[in-house]
Amino acid sequence: MGFVKEFKEFAFKGNVVDLAVGVIIGAAFSAIVKSFVDDIITPLLLNPALEKANVKNIAELSWNGVKYGSFLSSVISFMIVAIVLFSMIKVINTLNKKAEEAPAPACPTEDQKLLMEIRDLLKTKNSL
Repeated sequence: MGFVKEFKEFAFKGNVVDLAVGVIIGAAFSAIVKSFVDDIITPLLLNPALEKANVKNIAELSWNGVKYGSFLSSVISFMIVAIVLFSMIKVINTLNKKAEEAPAPACPTEDQKLLMEIRDLLKTKNSL
């Protein structure tokens, strides 16, 4: 098997394409979360703390020369992503569990079994 053909089979398998789509969506979601933290969370919730520290931007936040503001922003972003992913997986698992718990079709009753036997006998009798 040629290298190109083998690579083509690998690259276009369902799992690889799904992974690529997931990475692209994850990158876009990461940008949304970063904007959410930088543009909404920081100004609304962290501004009082930043003002007490005499800092205008969270990236400038430092203590004894160690700038930990960017790290704090990254931790907040990670926590938001983790909560959203946990929630999504929980919903998916709940939906899968409901699908698995679907009631099995009811077995035929004794009367129904007897009627099926009679039907089958009549079919064989009529076909003779």
